[in-house]
Amino acid sequence: MSRFSNSATLERPRVIDGRTKTVNLAGGEAYQESPKLELASLLLTSMVQDQFYRSGEGGLSRLNELLDQVDPVFAAKAAVFARNEYGMRSISHATAAELAARVKGQPWAKDFYNAVVRRADDVTEILAYYLSKYGKPVPNSLKKGLGRSLGKFDEYQLAKYRGEGNAFSLVDAVNLVHPKPTDKNRAALHKLVNGELRSTGTWETALTEAGKSEDKDAAKADAWRQLLVERKIGYFALLRNLRNIETQAPDLIPVAAALLQDANLIGKSLVLPFRYLTALNEVTDPTLVQAISGAADIALSNVPTFDGKTLTVIDHSGSMGASSWHAGYGNRYGYGESPWTSNQVKGDLFGAALFKANHGDVMVFGDTAQYVTGLNPSDSILTITKQIASQHAGHGTNFPSIFGSAKKAYDRIVIFSDMQGWIGYYTPESAHRQYKARWNVDPFIYSFDLAGYGTLQFPENRVFTLAGFSEKTFEVMKALEQDRKALVNRIEAVTF
Repeated sequence: MSRFSNSATLERPRVIDGRTKTVNLAGGEAYQESPKLELASLLLTSMVQDQFYRSGEGGLSRLNELLDQVDPVFAAKAAVFARNEYGMRSISHATAAELAARVKGQPWAKDFYNAVVRRADDVTEILAYYLSKYGKPVPNSLKKGLGRSLGKFDEYQLAKYRGEGNAFSLVDAVNLVHPKPTDKNRAALHKLVNGELRSTGTWETALTEAGKSEDKDAAKADAWRQLLVERKIGYFALLRNLRNIETQAPDLIPVAAALLQDANLIGKSLVLPFRYLTALNEVTDPTLVQAISGAADIALSNVPTFDGKTLTVIDHSGSMGASSWHAGYGNRYGYGESPWTSNQVKGDLFGAALFKANHGDVMVFGDTAQYVTGLNPSDSILTITKQIASQHAGHGTNFPSIFGSAKKAYDRIVIFSDMQGWIGYYTPESAHRQYKARWNVDPFIYSFDLAGYGTLQFPENRVFTLAGFSEKTFEVMKALEQDRKALVNRIEAVTF
């Protein structure tokens, strides 16, 4: 929680012509998202860390404002959706804890807390947040729901996430919520509260033990062999450790490459697709480079194909590439050392996936908009991403330039951005109207919010609004032309 800093808020919105207009965080005219859509956008994009236009603390402040504006059942469903479908962790923990202070005594609450827990450390994170802000007593529904959720986990999982050394550990959680032991965890809970539970068989413990050996190099190679051949390493851990495998156990690279491209493991992992770019930046072995690219193509294989002509547009303004500007370009893939903090990376990656699936046109914009030429749909998604990333269009955010630069009639225009337009101040409605008249076309507009700041460049009734950077977003995208409110409706369908 020490990473949180100053908050930021939107100017008070005003209603013009029946539509809610406001000023966005960049100082430009914008439309205010509906509270439900803004909450969904925030939950599907926030890593609860500082952004270009808003601090992590500011994001949590806005979360609390939105929770006071929406039905708490919808908020609970959105948190479960974000955690279990999109793999979002910290923001779902914060939402669960904040709801606990608002829905005491509600009969559905304990079922919600059970549903929002996917890993054992979700329990400790939710409780740590609640206690740090609200203190004791902890609502009974929160204790009962989290206590029930611990029944999902066996000894291995409880040991792995026991959190020894943390300010609030798993044993603290157990002592607080008093879960009913089950056949699955009875022995493990007894060991945990008696200080006897130890992690065994995890990749962390295997490598720690190997590091104590006199012949560390041989021991680490043996540890990697056991972990990979016996599949004792999780998919995300594998992706994060490819450099270690490359240097410590190079003979196992073919095994690691095969696991990386296992479609079943990819589907279960909830690894966010942009993590493949991070992994790609860490390795040099051609087999691993090819395997990472292949894995990304598999992870993004659910991209919809559309009839007609599609234009994909990626925001390359300064706020989108914040991490790259701060960390500096210069590595061989064009991103800084922490590319997962850049919304531009996510937009480039999703734009590349759409291009590969639809063979449409690609444009980047900043101060101006320009087409990206020379892309080959036969290349891997990561190769195409790299090519898009190399394009520069200035630091500003000029949405009207998209429509002024478009050179043909499109059936749909998909825009990936943080939606913080400010050049020319006004929204791009006039430029949009002129484009439609010039080419005698009325395209679908997909407004893809990658930051969750809470504003749009188009009113909701004229645009399909999406958020998030999981490949699961594309499943929602497939339904939008039949169901304009597909994202909100998917959340409404969640049960617990």
